Amino acid sequence: MSGIAGVRAFAAGASAGDALREMSELLRHRGPDGAATWVGPDIGLAHTRLAVVDVEHSREPMHSVDGRWVLVHDGEILNHDSLRAHLDYPFRTRTDAEVVLAGLSLEGISFVERLQGQFAIVAHDLRTDTTHLVRDRLGISPLYYRHVPGGIAFGSEIKALLALGPAPRVDHRSLDAYLGTRVVPAPDTLFDGVKKVRPAHRVSIQPGGHLEETQFWALPEADPEGTWSAGDAIEAVSDGVREAVRSALVADVPVGSYLSGGLDSSLVVAQVQQLRGDDAVHTFSAGFGDDLGELSTARRVSTVLGTRHHEVQLGATDFEELWSTLTWHRDAPISDPADVTAFGLARAAREHVSVVLSGDGGDEVFGGHPQHRLARLAERSSVLPARVRSGLAGQVERRLGAPFSAGERERLIGSGPPPERRAAPALGADPVDRMLRHDLRHWLPDHLLERADRMSMAASVEVRPALLDHRLVELAFRLPTSVKVRAGTSRWVLREVARPFLPDELVDRKVAPRRVPLDAWLRSGLRDTARERLTGADSWVAQTLDRATVRDLVDRHERGAGEEVRLWTLLCLEMWHERFFGVPPTMPRPRAAALPSPPVAPGRG
Repeated sequence: MSGIAGVRAFAAGASAGDALREMSELLRHRGPDGAATWVGPDIGLAHTRLAVVDVEHSREPMHSVDGRWVLVHDGEILNHDSLRAHLDYPFRTRTDAEVVLAGLSLEGISFVERLQGQFAIVAHDLRTDTTHLVRDRLGISPLYYRHVPGGIAFGSEIKALLALGPAPRVDHRSLDAYLGTRVVPAPDTLFDGVKKVRPAHRVSIQPGGHLEETQFWALPEADPEGTWSAGDAIEAVSDGVREAVRSALVADVPVGSYLSGGLDSSLVVAQVQQLRGDDAVHTFSAGFGDDLGELSTARRVSTVLGTRHHEVQLGATDFEELWSTLTWHRDAPISDPADVTAFGLARAAREHVSVVLSGDGGDEVFGGHPQHRLARLAERSSVLPARVRSGLAGQVERRLGAPFSAGERERLIGSGPPPERRAAPALGADPVDRMLRHDLRHWLPDHLLERADRMSMAASVEVRPALLDHRLVELAFRLPTSVKVRAGTSRWVLREVARPFLPDELVDRKVAPRRVPLDAWLRSGLRDTARERLTGADSWVAQTLDRATVRDLVDRHERGAGEEVRLWTLLCLEMWHERFFGVPPTMPRPRAAALPSPPVAPGRG
């Protein structure tokens, strides 16, 4: 991965030079191997480099041979070698960036539709004075933009955009989404005026500042039931997984893999080891507190597959020490404790490799979450009479993982979600298919992939979710639900693909959700912190949300009710606000060896 940033300036006298250097500095963790800027007419681009392919020559911003295009990009174009072979272009490097430039020169911006992999691209056309912001199909690589006085700023992370323009403000219209899902769906964020480029979209900045958004990819419809036999589905997915993992291994630096002990990561590691032969792959697992179950299972998988395995243990102290710093890296509340685990894994991996493969996305593509078995119930509850629906809907929402139900959110905020922020229902063949399509559009990019990107980049490691090769994703969504969720078994077809490589007890194992002991922490070491931060006179949460409801939540938890998830959701929101808008919080600072303190984001009030 790398860090990319830039500014389009439209007002007379606007300058990009100083801003570019500041933006680049704020993104140095994404690209520790070098940094460069370029300033052209009314535009400036910045790039911080994590060298993975053609390490010696992979320097950007890069110009096309014909002088028309200037490019910075983040991520990896995994089919760059095959594209290069069919492009009539005088290549000067082996980089994937130059392949993109060649395609742009020969075919125009529509060439991005031929790219495979994970990427965020900023390509400026000097002939038409148009800047194109492009994000990969699944949203693996991030890209944001913000209107600033006299222009538009864009970059890999929100903190870089805050170096320009007025001090940021909270987007109160996004609070309902955050309290309901712990994320804010694209194109919105918790920062007012800061937008995400949606996955599989490009945003073109025209001369004068007009924006045009174009979608360049969409999921296929599911094939009719009966189109696929079970055997055909297994064979097709097996071939698809093998090719996806093969593609994800493209690199000129060492590549390892995360190994949680779950089905998805175990299957990815099995395929990597098959492709590597006797060259044992480095694998990495993390455990939290006294929960050694996942570590033990990962160790067992490593022994079966013959990997070089590494383990990292995290505890409450790591959590407290990293809370503030990782909030800065996340650009959002780290309301899922797994953020800290993801950083711990990346920090351990960085000692051995520069790139790691993960199993992220397998659940969302092949139906692996317990919630997917509740899809039919969720749809039925939405069509009941209002009198019945109001009580049942809240229960269903909580079973689906919502910290706060719609009614609870309305009491906290004082109003329901703005009409323009209500997501349109996903279309699909059946309730499970519709839920999977919704997850792929929102939960996957806005939570799981955003977390993976930020926490790995905090340690300067590139993560590649191998199962999110868009060709495999297209195949998975063509398959009927009956081969994904079958007779109560989740990810049925993926389990059958894994069976030749792993013992049956590992393939058929039901993985319990990993539990961080939030309840114990909030009753002991974090008890006073929780009350002060959520009910104190200086609490932004208490001032913004209904103070009586928040106080009642804290009181109920101290009396023994299990409110730890909802308290943690609010505490992380408060920490995010302090980190970006207020006085830096008085949490213990990270150990020097753990993570350097980030620079203070400019523009904070």
